[in-house]
Amino acid sequence: MNVSDLFAALSVDEVLKDFTFSKQNAFTPSFVFCITDVLVEGKPCDSDIVADCTVGDPVKLEVKLTNWSKHNVGPFSLTVIPYQDYQNGVHNYNLQDGITFVGSNTFYIDTVKPTENAMCVGALLFLCTGDFYLNIKFHEGKSNKEFPPSWLCLPSVHIRAVHSVIQTKL
Repeated sequence: MNVSDLFAALSVDEVLKDFTFSKQNAFTPSFVFCITDVLVEGKPCDSDIVADCTVGDPVKLEVKLTNWSKHNVGPFSLTVIPYQDYQNGVHNYNLQDGITFVGSNTFYIDTVKPTENAMCVGALLFLCTGDFYLNIKFHEGKSNKEFPPSWLCLPSVHIRAVHSVIQTKL
């Protein structure tokens, strides 16, 4: 089920009343607000694509969300948190010396009507080389109350920062 960082304007209690009980004995939302596109420098990202960028150059990040429900959703906030995955179960989120955001890493989204979109646009600046990933989290309103991960189905965003190649003429 592709339920991405969803809902909003609704409190957890309001969300639960809009859930249905499925045949698999699990609650599923009767409305969906999902991330439909994540673009790095205008190119789509998913688990199979690594976005390349150059250290020291701002990298444009766009997150498009679509309200597929019959209800208005919002307000809520979306936070982008970069990390390194060491491929051994360890994730390093302590990257303040390696990555910075141009502006804020949190976006506030007001009410989104059914079938409409919300677009969050920002920029990252990589200060060192490496493979990085982006963790996208959603919060109710402007609070720190995070939506449960089981409600979300987010794309994996993998960015590789490399040094620029300097060409010289002889």
